[in-house]
Amino acid sequence: MNVIRRGLSSAVVQAFLVLIGLVWLTPLAGLFLSSMRSAEETATGGWWTVFTSPGQLSFDNYSALLENSGITQSFWNTVLISVPTTVLVVVIAALAGYAFAWLDFPGRDAVFLLVVALLVVPVQIGLLPVAKLFGELGLFGTIPGVVLFHVAYGLPFAVFLLRNYFAEIPKEMLEAARMDGGSEWRIFIQLVLPVGRPAIASLAIFQFLWVWNDMLVALLFANSSSQPLTVELQSQIRQFGSNVDVLAPGAFLSLIVPLVVFFAFQRHFVQGVMAGSVK
Repeated sequence: MNVIRRGLSSAVVQAFLVLIGLVWLTPLAGLFLSSMRSAEETATGGWWTVFTSPGQLSFDNYSALLENSGITQSFWNTVLISVPTTVLVVVIAALAGYAFAWLDFPGRDAVFLLVVALLVVPVQIGLLPVAKLFGELGLFGTIPGVVLFHVAYGLPFAVFLLRNYFAEIPKEMLEAARMDGGSEWRIFIQLVLPVGRPAIASLAIFQFLWVWNDMLVALLFANSSSQPLTVELQSQIRQFGSNVDVLAPGAFLSLIVPLVVFFAFQRHFVQGVMAGSVK
């Protein structure tokens, strides 16, 4: 009886999870199907009509998307903003996290408390002062300016996360490596980074998704030649409104890239989320 009860309970849980997955994927499927329909077909019926009239589907919209210079340029701008930002945040935060966790230097605790205090500073507070500073430095409206802003506001959480993760590494492991003649740099590269890979992967995913989907910072700090895909799509919606044959595939492109990144690193992401409970 207990075996039957456990089997039924497991079946109910699995059915519920499948249902939640289908509900979560429905908007994505609707957007993808809409991106393969013409503007006339979209205006006359919903995307679900493709199941009765599959002839509506074609890749003509994606061909038109590749010919839209604004969309393609903004896509590459998004890549040029998101990838360097993620790399810089992860590298700097890993180095700083190791220093705060295992290196003794004057003012270490005070500096770390300052980093933690920066977590409560809203992004909106720094928009105008930093915009004025970037204007004086010639960075306003450029991709490096957007990258620097994201790096600056992404580092406090990143340092806090990796420092706490690195601090859980057994002290005996580091002492044994030092006794074997390992330098701090070698210990960091060959010991700390492999052990901290789950946390680093989780941080990279969060940082990439945040920057890729950002529109607030880009609206202020990017101009027409450096604006990312989110701003370009919003601009085309405002200007044309009905060009769904370009906007739908553009929106799907903007959505599918973060999904691919997430699913590619989901194993490391789950390890990072569960690391605290395992330890």
